[in-house]
Amino acid sequence: MDTDVLICGAGAAGLTLAIDLARRHIPFVLIDQAETPFAGSRGKGIQPRTLEIFEVLDVADRMIAAGGYYPAQRHYATDGSYRDEASIAANAATPAEPYGQPLMLPQHLTEGILRARLAELGHAPRYGHTLAGFEQSDCAVTARVTSAAGEIVVQARYLIGADGGRSFVRKTLAIDFPGESLNARAVVADLSLSGLTRDVWHRWGSGSKQISLCPLQGTELFQLQMPIPLAGAFDLSDAGLAAVIAERTGRSDIEVHAVHWRSDYAMSARLAERYRVGRVLLAGDAAHVHPPTGGQGLNTSVQDAWNLGWKLAAVLRGADDALLDTYEAERRAIAAEMLGMSTQLLDAARLRGDLRRGREQQQLDLGYPDSPLSLDERQDQRGDAPLRAGYRAPDAPCIGAGGQPLRLFSLLKSGDWIMLRYEPSANVTPLITPRRSLRIITVGQHAELRDHENHLRTAYGFAPGDIALLRPDGYLAALTHDEHSPALKEYIDRLVR
Repeated sequence: MDTDVLICGAGAAGLTLAIDLARRHIPFVLIDQAETPFAGSRGKGIQPRTLEIFEVLDVADRMIAAGGYYPAQRHYATDGSYRDEASIAANAATPAEPYGQPLMLPQHLTEGILRARLAELGHAPRYGHTLAGFEQSDCAVTARVTSAAGEIVVQARYLIGADGGRSFVRKTLAIDFPGESLNARAVVADLSLSGLTRDVWHRWGSGSKQISLCPLQGTELFQLQMPIPLAGAFDLSDAGLAAVIAERTGRSDIEVHAVHWRSDYAMSARLAERYRVGRVLLAGDAAHVHPPTGGQGLNTSVQDAWNLGWKLAAVLRGADDALLDTYEAERRAIAAEMLGMSTQLLDAARLRGDLRRGREQQQLDLGYPDSPLSLDERQDQRGDAPLRAGYRAPDAPCIGAGGQPLRLFSLLKSGDWIMLRYEPSANVTPLITPRRSLRIITVGQHAELRDHENHLRTAYGFAPGDIALLRPDGYLAALTHDEHSPALKEYIDRLVR
């Protein structure tokens, strides 16, 4: 079997990458060694930046309809009294940031929606297919894949290991996975129960005796979370979980009716030393594992795939293979930052039971200003510019020439590079002309796109004549005040495919 990309692992990272490749008409094969899709709630938080990505992939509205927002936390004292506090920093949507707070959606529902979108694009994961081995040459990866039907050989131009923290791909490449055990072990489970309201996230105790029961939005279930001793067996049976709930809450009125999924896991923080060896790349938990505090794991994995998809497509269409080296350069630093944040939040949760999340966890401010893909001539010309190349491109409501409303983010659904010419002089002859994968859009009072309320001007710090080049993943590639910039022309000639 021949294909362009073999993706090993059909979790959130693998599914996101598959959807992005499918919409770009890049041939791929998606496999997973599990016989059936994951059925639990493990990663239940979708951050605002990830919602923006899911909007481009046409699944954000489905997810919002299927899930809900985080309820307040209710902390119970030993005498039964309680206090309520916000779980997350909820902000109103703005023209530049259309999603003001995280969404709660159990992981199995998130992945189910992603599979449905993938099916609409004519593809499906192959479950029960295990990567048994692979070798690579200068031009291809040859992989052996086993299933109940036997073994097949897949010849792919690239192999993506999105196969989790115990990644077979990473181990086969002998990539070190340094980090540390966080001396924390926990249980998470999805329960049917009675005796609690669903309007708050219920929490009891502190330190090693904490326990929380969170209503899982989009379901009738509650998610149980609690620390357990580092060593020794722990009773994960229905009766065992019911007993520890009664013990730690001090209540006899909480009745467990069924346990639908359960997991006992030790927490660690690890980061792969490399994300790429030749034609094989790592994504998601195969490249980094985080403690669950802060809701960063699934989101960071999705954003790995989002960064990688357009680069794979460009290289497969003729861009320099070195473009793929920028994937590690951009994403590994982000993962390192997320590891540090998640570990700090774990310490706060251990000591104080504090699970509050704010702007830092929403991932809207992450970017790649030091990336070799970031060209910022405007920063040199105007030091007061509010936005730098490499950061997330803000959204902005505009109108088309016919008066119809049009959000800037809607332009990203094409998967193309977007070059915005902001109020160019009428006597300027464009140096950059349209080509495959590049959309050139003029913004002005009588142009195709009108910034009628100055949202673009405000968010981007535009002055007449400015140019903004947006990458296919919605980050700012280049900012300049010179439409005839030789650096901008060279950039586009080199990368746009």
